[in-house]
Amino acid sequence: MNMFLNISVDRFLHMPYIDYYLTWQVVCIKHPVLDFVFPYSTIWQRAHELSTLKGYSGYGAEQGENQLRASIASTYYANVGIEEDEIFVSDGAKSDISRFQVLFGSNVTMAVQDPSYPAYVDSSVIMGQTGQFQKDVEKYGNIAYMRCTPENEFFPDLSTVPRTDIIFFCSPNNPTGSAASREQLTKLVQFAKDNGSILIYDSAYAMYICDDSPKSIFEIPGAKEVAIEVSSFSKYAGFTGVRLGWTAIPKALLYSDGFPVAKDFNRIVCTSFNGASNIAQADGLACLSPDGFKGMMDVVGYYKENTAIIMETFKSLGYKVYGGKNAPYVWVHFPGRSSWEVFSEILEKTHVVTTPGSGFGPGGEGFVRVSAFGHRENVVEACRRFKELYK
Repeated sequence: MNMFLNISVDRFLHMPYIDYYLTWQVVCIKHPVLDFVFPYSTIWQRAHELSTLKGYSGYGAEQGENQLRASIASTYYANVGIEEDEIFVSDGAKSDISRFQVLFGSNVTMAVQDPSYPAYVDSSVIMGQTGQFQKDVEKYGNIAYMRCTPENEFFPDLSTVPRTDIIFFCSPNNPTGSAASREQLTKLVQFAKDNGSILIYDSAYAMYICDDSPKSIFEIPGAKEVAIEVSSFSKYAGFTGVRLGWTAIPKALLYSDGFPVAKDFNRIVCTSFNGASNIAQADGLACLSPDGFKGMMDVVGYYKENTAIIMETFKSLGYKVYGGKNAPYVWVHFPGRSSWEVFSEILEKTHVVTTPGSGFGPGGEGFVRVSAFGHRENVVEACRRFKELYK
């Protein structure tokens, strides 16, 4: 069963016994700070236009509206040379991850960070890329699990990773919150080049980076020849339900026979997707205006303040915590304990939803992910309850 479905079931079963329930697993788009960045007036205006004979537009371009593609390119890739026709607008990064699997088919091999966002592995299983699940090691066959731990600064020892066709890599990482350094990503790009691999780089949390860690894989020389980048508005503008993201595929990314990867992806998009909602795209364009971008940064800053509160709480209780600096996640170590056991204990005794680390891969066992997405008063109350439980 999918990890997040398991969590939802446990939460539902627990709810009759909860007097005051805190849920902060998902970004809340009703947060007061988001009233500024979330373009309500744009939604109403675009929806109204579509209700008129003059304003109705029908199907749009599958690749996304040109103005939005240009704005994404100029906002996030101006210094790395990605052009608007290399941008594909989507209904979110998660959807594009599955489209990549359709693009590359069932006969490819793949490597993934361990721990990492479950969609990479789950979509590979659905496509038939993997072998059977090996219960004794909590892994699927035919997947190279790149172990990321505090001991290796959450960056895999590439000398131990076998050659695969596809490499999924997320930075800042969900769930550990760690961001790869420029030196580390340079090694990763070279590793992909040496092995003839395609790197699928998930930058959904890049706007949380506050040090000199690269915000795009295309900051690394040579990355355009080996990498695809996928990203999203969800964690910056509260678009979790609105659904809007993008993928950048450079023209320089070619198969071994010289055929452009982007042309194949374009075929997948045009076949299986009619384009992101035109209302959502209008909202995304508003978020990339000067005022909208400032609003997104305000939201990011707000959640990072939440992260600092959570980190300080667990540090004060004597736990080792990781992440937080460049991501909205805090990765808390509970040595010698099962992640699901800790998750259940926190849910039952504090009524706060966290996420068990083992759900992100075997490398997450013994850890729990605590999210900073939520109202400040809920975060403060949750931390008070953590202190009561673990004092």
